[in-house]
Amino acid sequence: MLTGVPETLLWTLHNRAQEAMRPDALLRDPDAVRLYRAIDYDYARSFGKPDGSHALRSLMFDEAVKPWMVAHPGGMVVELACGLETQFQRCDDGRVRWLCVDVPESIAVRERFLPASERCTYLARSALDLSWLDVVDVSQGVFVTAQGLLMYFEEAQVRELLAAIGARLPMAELMFDTIPPWFSRKTLAGFYKTPHYRVPPMPWGIAQREIVPTLRRWIPHTRRIEIVPYGSYRGIAGRLLPLFSRTPGLRNLLPAVVRVRPMDESKTAVS
Repeated sequence: MLTGVPETLLWTLHNRAQEAMRPDALLRDPDAVRLYRAIDYDYARSFGKPDGSHALRSLMFDEAVKPWMVAHPGGMVVELACGLETQFQRCDDGRVRWLCVDVPESIAVRERFLPASERCTYLARSALDLSWLDVVDVSQGVFVTAQGLLMYFEEAQVRELLAAIGARLPMAELMFDTIPPWFSRKTLAGFYKTPHYRVPPMPWGIAQREIVPTLRRWIPHTRRIEIVPYGSYRGIAGRLLPLFSRTPGLRNLLPAVVRVRPMDESKTAVS
């Protein structure tokens, strides 16, 4: 029985699979639909009405990883906090090597429904256990992703993790998402998604204006840092997101997706 942060893998699966089943889906994800139907869980009771937020986030990560794979044939994607994400199944080009890293209880669920393979291997440990860095093969390039992960850590833990990635994998690309401080405070006070599900505390929130200067302090190597704008998804909140993203005072209230690249691949820093 999953609880706490590992249970959120079912929340994201709920949103992705429900979106994928629509005829006008943002994201085509047949494996998510298969898993959703195979797992005996009352998704609606816990998570309520689905929205397209997690499907949109997955799509944004796909759109970054796919061209990177073309430029780095046979490279390695390291997916931190993989949960039941099916990005490998959506993006596999027959050459990429994929390393899924998550806590043991999440990997145990994943192995039941998505068995590992020769090019998609699993590592049952927390992203904060930096020994995962020891098994990364950098020979053909590395792309590290972290969807829905860093907000569940304390700021000092996020700093240590990102600094280690920057130091040990200086030529790797890195992509992750963030939440704003107000939403972090809401989860710490006790945020119930439904009467039956309390969202786990998310201690680390950061305003968009603070992302670039913070990462420049934490990652000593000169890097290109890009804040990738969210598109729209279903519901009023999703439709307002692009408008808020274009408004300087309001964008700091929004979640963000951040991409960090080696400076030698692009000479211009983006803030």
